[in-house]
Amino acid sequence: MVLDLVLIGTAITLGPLHNSAFILLLSSRRGVRQGLAFLLSWLANLVAVIAVVVLLTGGQPPARHTAPSTAAVAAKLAIGVALVLYGAYRRRRPPRPHGPPRWTARIDNASPATAAGLAWLLQPWALVGAGAATALDAHLSTVTDWLVLAGYCLLATLSLVVMEMYAVWRPASANARLNALRTWLERHQEQLVVTLSLLIGLWLTARSIYELVS
Repeated sequence: MVLDLVLIGTAITLGPLHNSAFILLLSSRRGVRQGLAFLLSWLANLVAVIAVVVLLTGGQPPARHTAPSTAAVAAKLAIGVALVLYGAYRRRRPPRPHGPPRWTARIDNASPATAAGLAWLLQPWALVGAGAATALDAHLSTVTDWLVLAGYCLLATLSLVVMEMYAVWRPASANARLNALRTWLERHQEQLVVTLSLLIGLWLTARSIYELVS
């Protein structure tokens, strides 16, 4: 469970789409406030999903090869296969020019509530679902598993926390450097999406097959 959550959390935090959007928010007129609203909403979504899993299991992982356990593994397998297919499709698709999203023109006038809603929309829900299916194995009578779940949520939010703190403590240099990072992310968006989708998709597929047959 630990390795799976580390890989899933890393894939979530490295996603180019939400990071580019977050940098745009930080560059706006009330950037730090909007960035904080986005960050807290992002983290709240992750925590809420894990909380639902804990409520469903009561903090006790289902026994292996029972219906709930098999359903969770099957869900991870389906997500893994879907990510592999999506990555392969994006890799074969002819390159397309990426213009800025429409909402970027209105970003300066966006409210914190809008920024929070944007975090919900940009959440990579397939990966979040894989994390939830993995979290079913958590045994919450131990402190270790509590720390693992908390670490997963923080890892999946790490890039946002780093950029938010950078904008707070080094506002003069943060704007230029973060916008340079956004330009790089937009230029390499396809490669990043394809690489992350294929790597985490292949891992989830192989791991799920192993769990089903072992």
